[in-house]
Amino acid sequence: MLPFSPPRIDQKTIDEVIDTLKSGWISTGPKTKLFEKKVTEYVGCKTTVAVSAWTTGMEVALRWWGIGPGDEVIIPVYTYCASANVVLHTGAKVVMVDINPDDFNISIESIRKAITPNTKAIMPVDIAGLPCDFDAIKQLVEEAKPLFTPSNEEQRKLGRILIASDAAHSFGATYKGIQMGAVADITCFSFHAVKNLTTAEGGAICFNLPDAFDHDELYKLFCIKILHGQSKDALAKMQKGAWRYDVIEPGYKCNMTDLQAAIGLVELSRYDETLTRRREIFEQYATSFAGLDWAENPVREDAERVSCCHLYQLNIKGITEAQRDAIMHEIFEQDISVNVHFQPLALLTAYKNLGYNISDYPVAYDKYSREISLPIYYNLTNEQVDSVIHAVKVAYLKVMG
Repeated sequence: MLPFSPPRIDQKTIDEVIDTLKSGWISTGPKTKLFEKKVTEYVGCKTTVAVSAWTTGMEVALRWWGIGPGDEVIIPVYTYCASANVVLHTGAKVVMVDINPDDFNISIESIRKAITPNTKAIMPVDIAGLPCDFDAIKQLVEEAKPLFTPSNEEQRKLGRILIASDAAHSFGATYKGIQMGAVADITCFSFHAVKNLTTAEGGAICFNLPDAFDHDELYKLFCIKILHGQSKDALAKMQKGAWRYDVIEPGYKCNMTDLQAAIGLVELSRYDETLTRRREIFEQYATSFAGLDWAENPVREDAERVSCCHLYQLNIKGITEAQRDAIMHEIFEQDISVNVHFQPLALLTAYKNLGYNISDYPVAYDKYSREISLPIYYNLTNEQVDSVIHAVKVAYLKVMG
């Protein structure tokens, strides 16, 4: 079976992890700090805090911002459940909106209609690694300033709705030539095993707030928040006579480890190579499907956006959800792994039980019902890509005639 998205693990990765094991620093230490610095340099943001996962990073960021009961956070219905769960964990209301018909990203007009005086944050999701329309979102939050009522000092300092980018898919993507991570107020990346850049599990919070915010102080504060509110991490406590620490607040436990950072440092050192290969695979798919009247290729780039090609989301025209599932079954029968990204949240039990209904999101359902994600990863050969293309064509003809 051709796998869907295995991580890129080779001898260079293994050697770096072994070096970390031998160093004595396997939790947060010098390699984590170096990884944070390298991420900051790569994306061009003001500071970066490495965390155990996108999920923990975004939740800590939302809680710092003051999100809680009575507040609302706008997200697309077309996303992974983590986008909603971090908001629900704070006690705030998740406001789900529909997506664009021409890509899989959040609809600007749907955001506009959803903003209320209770809206404290908007969480755009760069599905498949293609950035959202951030200038339009920034314009919306400027227009909504008269509605915004701050509830703490940080909110007063910003004076508007926070743009907290869910960039779990889009490390290395650009918007108007700017790397994701330096576009929104706060950006959270995922470095999960299936992502373009992996640390096995892990993530990063990148801060790019206005100059009214002291980013050096933000870095120190978040390092405390992600380690139980403890004033010193293990690296700091190892200095001579520096054993004593305080607990400033009841924080969280979601720091990245040096074992994770070791993998990330290798991945980052060759990330341009990774992106080049993923774009080659994307174009091989796009060229092969371009001449078929039933195939609808995803967007890789346009005048403002360049995707990092995290996913290849093929839409098939004129089919039902059941027919899509049948086509996927036939692809699997040819020993090719495919997937669906994503089931809109309103289809899932947890959110249906909260009152969300898929009938309110017709574009998302239509895009989902016809979507098949094809394998795309560094070690996928051109011959294997051809096998995927062949399998899709055979499966379509078998199901649709």
